[in-house]
Amino acid sequence: MKKLFLIAGLLVFGSTYAQDEDIDITSDNSWLKAGITAGVPVGDAGDTSSFNLGLDLRGQYLVNPNLGIGLASGYNHYFGKDEIEDFGVIPAAGFVRYYFTPNGLFLGSDVGYGFLTNSADNDGGLYVNPHIGYHNRDWNIYAFYQNTFAENDIDVQNVGIGLTYNIRFK
Repeated sequence: MKKLFLIAGLLVFGSTYAQDEDIDITSDNSWLKAGITAGVPVGDAGDTSSFNLGLDLRGQYLVNPNLGIGLASGYNHYFGKDEIEDFGVIPAAGFVRYYFTPNGLFLGSDVGYGFLTNSADNDGGLYVNPHIGYHNRDWNIYAFYQNTFAENDIDVQNVGIGLTYNIRFK
């Protein structure tokens, strides 16, 4: 049932902006973000993993100079400890960011589904990733808290930092 509400919410959110026929994709309002993340697992994940490294991939559209929306994905690799195998999370999410100024502080969050890899009897669950950071025209550096509310009452959580580079459309 959670999956149904999540999919419905993303469809409503996306269709709100898809109905605007005046959308013009330019290098000033749309770009790809590619980067890396590093974190420390907490909660359930902290019991089984010692460190987290990831790739962060995003496509962003600026609705106005202060509000960005888009799609986020990537891969988060959790290094197992005490002879527990490594595992991972592949997020498929929508995101929103509020930019206070053209260069400076931003707040944002991803919401979607986190697919678990190398995990027996657990496909994944609701994925949330609030973050706060600093940005300029080319770079974003941010702190985040990720949580995948997986099946069987397992939460895959970590806190960390990320760095992305903006690849502009021409």
